[in-house]
Amino acid sequence: METFRFSAPVIYWRGPAPHVFARIPEPTSGAIALAGREFSYGWGCIPVRARIAGVDFTTALIPKDGVYLLPLKLAVRRPLALEAGAEVEVEMGLGVGG
Repeated sequence: METFRFSAPVIYWRGPAPHVFARIPEPTSGAIALAGREFSYGWGCIPVRARIAGVDFTTALIPKDGVYLLPLKLAVRRPLALEAGAEVEVEMGLGVGG
């Protein structure tokens, strides 16, 4: 499984349902788009295993405006006290198996 490591800003998106994401940088998003084709299950979403500051979680990347957004569930944000405007270091693998 290919592993990606990157720094990303935490953003708040006020759509129909508000969510908090880590916005994956453009160069990394481009590499993920190429490597993630075999994992995508529709609408360009890609399942991932991720780690931020020792907190492991699974989710699916969401494509938005030419980059991917990594959803940050409350179960991830709460123990790390993450809020919009923070910068996070992410280690992430595509796919959820193995």
